[in-house]
Amino acid sequence: MAASEMTDWDRGAALTTARILLEIGAVNFRPEAPYTLTSGWKSPVYIDCRRIIYFPRARAKICALAVEKIGRQIGYESVDVVVGGETAGIPFAAWIADRMLAPMAYIRKKPKGFGRDALIEGDVPEGKRTLLVEDLTTDGQSKIQFAQALRDAGAIIEHAFVVFFYGVFPGSLQTLAGMGIRLHHLATWWDVLDAGKDRGHFSEAALTGVRRFLEDPVAWSAAHGGVASAEEAARHKAVKR
Repeated sequence: MAASEMTDWDRGAALTTARILLEIGAVNFRPEAPYTLTSGWKSPVYIDCRRIIYFPRARAKICALAVEKIGRQIGYESVDVVVGGETAGIPFAAWIADRMLAPMAYIRKKPKGFGRDALIEGDVPEGKRTLLVEDLTTDGQSKIQFAQALRDAGAIIEHAFVVFFYGVFPGSLQTLAGMGIRLHHLATWWDVLDAGKDRGHFSEAALTGVRRFLEDPVAWSAAHGGVASAEEAARHKAVKR
């Protein structure tokens, strides 16, 4: 969602989510020893959305905001099935589906290799308007894999939802849009930066360091030994599958 498209509600939800992530210690900053993301990008910052599952009040608030956002941007009666991506998307899909009174399934990264050798667990949402849910996305590549597998199984998938979207790497939204999928999210790194500044979570030096990365993440990644383009990130991820 472009900044010009954000409503006051969107802005409030983004800052609330960012403040919760800061409060529960889900925000990590390590410029001296950068993180390597699954797509090969190097980053001085990392969000651990899995921490949300440990905090009942935090997860309840974030899931309430998620359902409200889904209702506002997709529609309450426009989702037939909620599907979580293995593994981090599964609990969020379950909580969101429960609040929406919708069926829930989950999709594996690859068939389990025994028994029914299933890729989709619960039931296959064939012909159903399916919402793909994960905890976060950096550049959208993993969502493409899950979405294509769901479509191959007969699901109708036009929307994906994540709690956190890095919002800085090239081609993130365009890649999904090319498949006819709109990505919905609650917060980005820019929101964390704003929330951290308001509450004094970061020193001025840390804020400057994060901002430098956010303003040119490709150059920052390349300078620190990571991938240097969206194409290289896609190849890196394909090799790791």
